[in-house]
Amino acid sequence: MTRVLLVDDHAVVRRGVRDILTEALGNVAFGEAGKPSEALEKLQQQPWDVVVLDLSLPGRGGVDALRDIKRLRPKVPVLVLSMHAEEHYAMRALRAGASGYVNKEGAAEELAGAVRKVLTGGTHVSARLAETLAKNLRSGSSQPAHERLSDRELEVLRGIAAGRTVKEISAELSLSEKTVSTYRTRLLEKMQMHSNAELIQYALHEGLVA
Repeated sequence: MTRVLLVDDHAVVRRGVRDILTEALGNVAFGEAGKPSEALEKLQQQPWDVVVLDLSLPGRGGVDALRDIKRLRPKVPVLVLSMHAEEHYAMRALRAGASGYVNKEGAAEELAGAVRKVLTGGTHVSARLAETLAKNLRSGSSQPAHERLSDRELEVLRGIAAGRTVKEISAELSLSEKTVSTYRTRLLEKMQMHSNAELIQYALHEGLVA
């Protein structure tokens, strides 16, 4: 029996993943968590063969949750299943300890195949991301400015670029408005920019927001 812990704050998504993996893998036992603290509690209570983790989680956020999971259970593979474009978040997730990255818009077959691969000790990335990484290595391309940002700073940047207010971003990320403002100041310094207009223009150009 394969033991799969699903970590996503949307019950309908967890149900869909359960159905896909049950059909693909057969004998599967599932656990579910809607926020990072619940996931860590379940990881302490019993063993799991793989964790399927969303990045858009309330509170600490998915990348922070990933690091916490790997500190607690370093040998358990974590497959990230996210709505975020892989070119913006996959490398961050892999650096934090993920064994693979799948976009939620991908096919069910990709998710099932990715789970099988990480269960056998492999790493899953899409062919498109693998090609991009290979091109960057060959060309010696420098990292874009937003790669210098922390995970939280990147989330704040995306919120600003989407037209959200500090109050809205603070509610979405479960942070105080003061903390959000601090992150904004830091990301402006790191990116050598001076206004929200510059941030928005950059984010649109890099495809960080739709």
